Amino acid sequence: YFRIPRDVLVICQGKSTYARSGVIVNITPLEPEWEGHITIALANAGPRPVRVYSGEGIAQLIFIRAENHCEASYSDRRGKYQAQKGIQVSRV
Repeated sequence: YFRIPRDVLVICQGKSTYARSGVIVNITPLEPEWEGHITIALANAGPRPVRVYSGEGIAQLIFIRAENHCEASYSDRRGKYQAQKGIQVSRV
């Protein structure tokens, strides 16, 4: 469960071992003042099956602190995935 401060943006990057096997990791940026459980999408773009093991580490989160607070945070905009717990299906 993450609670992102108002002056921080978090970006996810897939790790190279899985990327070399064709696994694509997608997590949208964690915007300032977003909170909840992260939803991770995995896709196998390679021609062969790939096993993903628990505890291996498939991605890294990069925390970027801004010099100033953002003008309109995810919380200010009442984002539809705020404070999500567990698996949340798309709310489109």
